Amino acid sequence: MFKGLGNLANLGQIAQQAQQMSARVQEVQERLKHEKVTGAAGGGMVEVDMSGAQQVLAVRIDPGLVERGEREMLEDFVAGAVNDAAQKAKELHAEAMQELTGGMNLPGMDQMLSKFTGEQQ
Repeated sequence: MFKGLGNLANLGQIAQQAQQMSARVQEVQERLKHEKVTGAAGGGMVEVDMSGAQQVLAVRIDPGLVERGEREMLEDFVAGAVNDAAQKAKELHAEAMQELTGGMNLPGMDQMLSKFTGEQQ
């Protein structure tokens, strides 16, 4: 009558593993907040430091760009440097997730794990 209930014992173990995974994901997210990447554009005329959690930490602009009044160029370089830093932060995040999953490349794992932590990917 209750033939399939033998697998219910595994539910507790699965729940415990999910909790452990959630804790490890939170540890990785916390570590990423303290790691830094730098994006650059315009041959280094604009640099953006960003945390591994994709928070902009600093922006450095070559004074010559400002002095020359190169507003459009400056705007393009800032956008490029931010995008470069964001890409590097995403790569850092992907490496951390690979580390977390033991190198398994599981499609959608980042999105699934982010639901445990509430972090946006």
